[in-house]
Amino acid sequence: MSIDDLILRFQASPYLKDWDNSVLFITLASFVAWGVWRLAYRYLFNLTEKTAFHWDDVVLHALKTPISTLIWCWPGTISLGLLLDDHFQTKFNWLQNTKKLMLIAIFVWILLRLVGEIEHYILRQRKRDETTVQAVSKVTRMLIIITAILSVMQAFGLSLKGLLTFGGVGGLVVGLAAKDLLSNFFGGLMIYFDRPFKVGDWIRSPDRQIEGTVERIGWRMTIIRTFDKRPLYVPNSVFSNIVVENPSRMQNRRIHETIGLRYQDANKMETVINEVREMLKNHPDIDAHQTLIVNFNAFGPSSLDFFIYTFTKTVNWIRYHEVKQDVLLQIMTIIQNNGADVAFPTRTLIIDPASAGDVPAPSVQP
Repeated sequence: MSIDDLILRFQASPYLKDWDNSVLFITLASFVAWGVWRLAYRYLFNLTEKTAFHWDDVVLHALKTPISTLIWCWPGTISLGLLLDDHFQTKFNWLQNTKKLMLIAIFVWILLRLVGEIEHYILRQRKRDETTVQAVSKVTRMLIIITAILSVMQAFGLSLKGLLTFGGVGGLVVGLAAKDLLSNFFGGLMIYFDRPFKVGDWIRSPDRQIEGTVERIGWRMTIIRTFDKRPLYVPNSVFSNIVVENPSRMQNRRIHETIGLRYQDANKMETVINEVREMLKNHPDIDAHQTLIVNFNAFGPSSLDFFIYTFTKTVNWIRYHEVKQDVLLQIMTIIQNNGADVAFPTRTLIIDPASAGDVPAPSVQP
């Protein structure tokens, strides 16, 4: 059949005589509906921009593209049905199922966009834990998709009872075949809900060679960036069997140093200790509410040792070393101001003067 014959057949179609059912009328109505939606969206957008309540912006942005798609696709399906019915002189029942499928898809699309918009908005506010927000959004998306799949099956007349029965047996088989995958999945859930660490934390494990900054927590594995900038991909099930240390949640960092004075400065030891203790109590970066100890500790091989035990207010690694350096420099100044000095390893040799000049004569062999 030529194109001219198709055009003549279309022009002779009874549907063009009935404007409420004609393809042309449906197309024009779709265009008008789309224009009205665009005007309504622009009006609502300007209205929501003036309000301090942000959730209306989130909902409106989630509706924008799906509603526009529905305005064109739904009438397009009706027009396609009219053309096919007229051309083939038969009814296409599958078009009804297509419309149901389209409605479900549009509804799911709106919900997924809404979840994504809410997630991005909450993360931008930086008032909630990033790991928890991502976990809740992933679980919500998964529930929406599962519900959508079940709805589609029910819309096509499938028995959910038989499906659930088959799913129970099939789930057992799949669970045995993919136990590692499932253990990683539940390991990810444990991380999300127990929250031993979150994205951005510095973690390490004394049981494994794992140390670095957490970049991403997925359903199957966690990505850790080591300090030499290498990515480390760790299956989530590993964290169920190892000890994880999270230095990022430290409240203070400890300074624990032993310093030795010369033995000839023994009479100045008490004064030095008292001044060092007073300096630490008044230091702006030392937490005086934590344990603070400065005491004479031991008689060393070549020094009189005292130790300092205190905590900084900062937990930042770079700032901690700056504070520690300042503390050690002030301790050195206190020691020198008291006429003492830091000891260094020495050895004393005692020589008997009576035998100092005696040199044994070499033996002569006959």
